[in-house]
Amino acid sequence: MSEAAVAAAMARAVQLARRGWYSARPNPRVGCVIVRDGQVVGEGWHRRAGEPHAEVMALRAAAERARDATAYVTLEPCDHQGRTPPCTRALIEAGIARVVYGIRDPDCTAAGGVETLAAAGVAVTGPVLEAECRALNPGFLTTCERGWPRVRLKVAASLDGRTAMASGESQWITGPAARRDVQRLRAESCAIVTGVGTVLADDPRLTVRTEELALDPQVAAPVAQPLRVVVDSHLRVRGDLRLLAEPGPVLIATAVEPRALADAEVVALPDAGGRVDLAALLRHLGERQCHEVLVEAGARLAGAFLAAGLVDQLLVYLAPKLLGSEGWPLASLPFERLDEAIELDITDLRAVGEDWRITAEPRRRS
Repeated sequence: MSEAAVAAAMARAVQLARRGWYSARPNPRVGCVIVRDGQVVGEGWHRRAGEPHAEVMALRAAAERARDATAYVTLEPCDHQGRTPPCTRALIEAGIARVVYGIRDPDCTAAGGVETLAAAGVAVTGPVLEAECRALNPGFLTTCERGWPRVRLKVAASLDGRTAMASGESQWITGPAARRDVQRLRAESCAIVTGVGTVLADDPRLTVRTEELALDPQVAAPVAQPLRVVVDSHLRVRGDLRLLAEPGPVLIATAVEPRALADAEVVALPDAGGRVDLAALLRHLGERQCHEVLVEAGARLAGAFLAAGLVDQLLVYLAPKLLGSEGWPLASLPFERLDEAIELDITDLRAVGEDWRITAEPRRRS
């Protein structure tokens, strides 16, 4: 096949992988296209953990037409026995002649597919559309490569950078379109992190309202509720809070001796100052296969994540209103000198209804 045809087949695989955007976690989003004699004979994508992988779904669709065909897959086929058998074995047994992959798998438990396929006589080429394939799984790749998740901090603020009135009143600063957009962020996250102050003041549910995602029921799998995490250094959380009554798991991270709490798991992760060690919390979440973490918190916890250099992406929803100088700040960062400032690279700016969404990444200090 020509270079353009190869790219087109991989682009279709990327498109298929995106169907698992909200449902494949904690597994990576993967798509597969099988082509024989220039014709697509099978397509597949990974819906959710425990179900067949994209390659297996495509092989089932292709049936006998898979023999001597080429499989285009966005991620190197897995080579280990997990909840499902190795995809390398399925491809070899189906008689696939060639595999074209988008990116290598950085997961040491699943990697090695390229070598296994080549040893079995399957021609293997790649990477193809590497940037597009990496963009499918930024959190998964981040966790595999550095050991803790990708962290995004979401803030809703006024044009003068205030997230609440001095009284604490904050509902609603942004409009309905921005709030729907936040549901998308929640749905693609493995965990949502907030602080106990926010929980006690606002009593939020922190759930995904799936009806606001406008998913196509023909191709979309049901969205599982992400893990809800409360940073509660002194274990002040109450048993009557709404987030404990909602479906889905809850984790309370504390710095004191854990006590049993109905409808939630409690873990002690203290730092030297008697507060929750945020870096240890992220490592803990990474061990739980929480690859995408969304922080929705007040100024103090937001500032702590930023000051510790733990934020990979900042999403600020700016409303066209002014809340005044007495309002709460976007983040508590008690800097005294200009050289202490956290510099950002703005990567995206777009209107969301009447509000604006700024996407930025903190510059890493050299």
